[in-house]
Amino acid sequence: MNFLDELKNLKEQIKIKNRFDINFDFDNIVISGMGGSGVVGNIFQEYYRGKPVITVGDYGIPDFVNEKTLFIGISYSGNTEETLDNTEEAKNKGAHVVGITSGGKLETMVDNKIIIPSGIQPRSALGSMLMPLYNTFNLVSDEQLDGIYQTLDSVDQNHDEMKNDAFKIYENSYIPIIFGSRPYKSVAYRWKTQFNENAKTFAFYNSFPELNHNDTMPLKSAYRRDEYLYYVFESDNPRVNQRIRITQEITGSQFNLIKSPSDQYFNKLFYLIHYADYLTYQLALIRNVDPTDVSTIEELKQKLA
Repeated sequence: MNFLDELKNLKEQIKIKNRFDINFDFDNIVISGMGGSGVVGNIFQEYYRGKPVITVGDYGIPDFVNEKTLFIGISYSGNTEETLDNTEEAKNKGAHVVGITSGGKLETMVDNKIIIPSGIQPRSALGSMLMPLYNTFNLVSDEQLDGIYQTLDSVDQNHDEMKNDAFKIYENSYIPIIFGSRPYKSVAYRWKTQFNENAKTFAFYNSFPELNHNDTMPLKSAYRRDEYLYYVFESDNPRVNQRIRITQEITGSQFNLIKSPSDQYFNKLFYLIHYADYLTYQLALIRNVDPTDVSTIEELKQKLA
């Protein structure tokens, strides 16, 4: 499967019906993952409100983890060092441990697991890793899934806007800066990492209203301001949209406002995700770099082994 086919496969991944059978009481959820696997937990955490959720993108898990914790280890490859270490620690603490993986060591380490298809880039398997969480907690309906599918298919069929944006970034050597807001802060981070891995460019992110307490100052007076291209997600919160408008006005910044064709959370979520998929894919093609190449990351892993 080539990378373009991987992007188009996202709409098929949302059809996954896998779910965990959670037949025990728990007080909190801890999700461990890194990179393309780690953002899955961050997206889930921003939306789910049933129990406290902590995401871990590092070595070590919280001290409070115990037999009343639902621990979810997510590693597409199944061999992510940090996730494996954390999963072992969670087992030792008596947590209820489950896993999402395509194989590797995590598959053998965890009894209660969901095995997803292998053979694509981990960042391209976001739907396969995210849907089991949504399914387990009954968060998305079949009607909503139909809407998501149609939205993703529409982007697959026509992504000229993303292609034009990619040319603008390339021709001006822009550094993208992405501003999100809850519950799409993790999507802003996903945009950043897609620029990093697909297009091999730097990108940075922050979120409203937090950035009104720091980044607002350099927006007006930083040097080399003409080298940045700002993407801002239209918010679900009217007060945040007011902040976006005023911030742009008082700093003299030009924000590219990204609007979803739907206000429904899941539809908007996947639209924003897919927008960056195609934007960064197109930028990779224009820059003549392989969007699947992660050889430097693999070299690092080999030297750490």
